[in-house]
Amino acid sequence: MPYEVIARRWRPKAFETVVGQRHVTDTLKNAVTADRMAHALLFAGPRGVGKTTTARIVAKALNCESGPTPTPCGTCAACEEIAAGRSMDCIEVDAASNTQVEKTRELLETVQYAPTRGRHKVYIIDEAHMLSTSSFNALLKTLEEPPPRVVFILATTEPHRIPATIHSRCQRHDFRLLGVAEIGGRLREIVAAEGVAADEGAITVLAQAACGSLRDAQSLLDQAIACLGNRLETAAVAELLGLVRADVLAEAAGAILARDAAAVLRLVDELARHGHDLRQFALELSAHLRDVALLKVCADPGTLVEGSRVDLATSRRQAQQATLPELEAMIRSLQQAEAEMRRATQPRVVLEMALIRLAEIRHLPSVQGILDQLAALESRLAGGQVSPPQP
Repeated sequence: MPYEVIARRWRPKAFETVVGQRHVTDTLKNAVTADRMAHALLFAGPRGVGKTTTARIVAKALNCESGPTPTPCGTCAACEEIAAGRSMDCIEVDAASNTQVEKTRELLETVQYAPTRGRHKVYIIDEAHMLSTSSFNALLKTLEEPPPRVVFILATTEPHRIPATIHSRCQRHDFRLLGVAEIGGRLREIVAAEGVAADEGAITVLAQAACGSLRDAQSLLDQAIACLGNRLETAAVAELLGLVRADVLAEAAGAILARDAAAVLRLVDELARHGHDLRQFALELSAHLRDVALLKVCADPGTLVEGSRVDLATSRRQAQQATLPELEAMIRSLQQAEAEMRRATQPRVVLEMALIRLAEIRHLPSVQGILDQLAALESRLAGGQVSPPQP
């Protein structure tokens, strides 16, 4: 059998195994149980969080031989055909490649026919926002007066592009991005079942790099296993993903806080010579300084710094070396530099100048210090200790 990637092999097959979307799956389960499933559903949310997967589970729940049931068996002919994408009663359409109104009309002609073997006919339209205006107009009448036992599920990453006339006829469910802990929990289940030994730091790095998308995290895990084998270590996974080593981030922040611009510039030179993405370095250094600022404010940060790659002891020491206004100014300067680097012909120069400014921020007097000096000067003037300048 050809290899099947982890993202497909570990695709949820029941509502209970959909990660992080309990608010959606509970509603759909109750709708199936009470026989109150809407004829048109709009699944909106970022990529890779379970929209199309949940749509397939809805189709199984409605057509399972032991149903309708919120817990489809997954083993009957109807469930297996839907999972394999060959069911005559569950039609999946990629709107991105079927934008023409003629194709939409051909599809809608089949709506009038009764389900072949199941109870419901389910149409899953992926990336629905890509349909043309004419296609939406053709779909509108069907959504307005749908035939019995037909369910439309529109999945989209850009719900604002769905016309209001379509939107108003759908029951909307919003899928959210997943947290690092939620993605990490799922990845631990996968590596355990796959017989892969993975450091806790490696799991965290993969979960954080996915930016809230479980599918992206699974694809990154697949890539890591293909490259590194059955043992995933934090440093190797970070290098594979093009991330800057944690000790380099800590050293760069330490040099800035010590007002040693030369040291941090030497670090940039070393990163550039090894082919690292300097924009990525700016982003990660900004994230580390954010963690340092939070540790200065919160004695017990809890999950606020769960994605931190620098150990908390080092970050706490660095938090004692700077004030909050200084850290805020550093983060703002780095974010501005990263934005400028996208357009710059010499992004390294932009970063170097920003890092020099960061080191010099600690030489500048604070606003509170200037106000204190002015107050002291006013007091001395009022007491006659200093002669006002002569006109």
